[in-house]
Amino acid sequence: MSQAFFPGEVLAITAQAADRLLKLDSGDAALLYLHLLRHGNPEGLTWTDARIQVSWEQLKSQGLAPESPPAPPTPPAQEEPPPDYSTEDITQALADTASVFPALVEEVERRLGKRLSAADLRNLYTLYDHLALPAEVILMLVGWCIEETARKYGPGRRPFLSQIRKEGFVWARLGIDTMERAEERIANLTRLRSREAEVLRLLDISPRPLVQREKDYIAAWDGMGFEDEAIRMAYERTVLKKQSMDWSYMNGILRRWHEKGLHTTAAVRAGDRDFRPVRAEGPQKAPPPPAEQERRARQNVERTRRLMEQLKQEGN
Repeated sequence: MSQAFFPGEVLAITAQAADRLLKLDSGDAALLYLHLLRHGNPEGLTWTDARIQVSWEQLKSQGLAPESPPAPPTPPAQEEPPPDYSTEDITQALADTASVFPALVEEVERRLGKRLSAADLRNLYTLYDHLALPAEVILMLVGWCIEETARKYGPGRRPFLSQIRKEGFVWARLGIDTMERAEERIANLTRLRSREAEVLRLLDISPRPLVQREKDYIAAWDGMGFEDEAIRMAYERTVLKKQSMDWSYMNGILRRWHEKGLHTTAAVRAGDRDFRPVRAEGPQKAPPPPAEQERRARQNVERTRRLMEQLKQEGN
């Protein structure tokens, strides 16, 4: 007996949507609706614009499509590669008495407990010159990386400048170019530490260091605003379908719920009957970071503020 359905991810529609598609009696409209459910926009269809427009109007007439097709996703801008700084470039930067870069180098060396090599100086100058991060933001970045390395690998361990540079590029992409934004970033990362542990518990995973992809998934779910019980429900459905934990599959479930505005177990259970977006009950406040982690983050901010004030006074 031949297999009626291909195994894999299930794509479901409501009985009401099916009735409206049958009422249209249009194969193109049904195909476009399925494509929209699967991909969210008409991108990828090899149809002419006219064919898409006709089918779109048919779906609109039954309330199955918005007024106009969503715009295709904008391709990410290509980052400009950093210059290949020469030894002469670094020497000139260190000799520039009008720049805070020499003082920045001294403070980073003090915090890392070592003299910076030529490669280290190029990495630090990339943050300062190419990314144009203010010195105070760089110091907060260094402080965060030092704290994270010590937490992961034990007291006394220090990060490499290459690791600090990598995180600096992340901060630059996020637009973290002031102390206030850096403080907010550190507070969010500190909170996510405890959130990661909570999600591991929900997934029946023993505490362990997470790989970056797992961290990215948890950060995304946290940003979407799911309650713990909804995350647990997505996990149980994942295991039921895949017979084990599958991060990508579970992320697909949560993304679909998020697109429909379903962030609680009650909303998810009702979602099959009513696909209207669930109204938020007011802004959800993120839980505060643990007291000790918050204290350390604020100490780092205050130390950096005092240092920058001192550097400004010395420059006058």
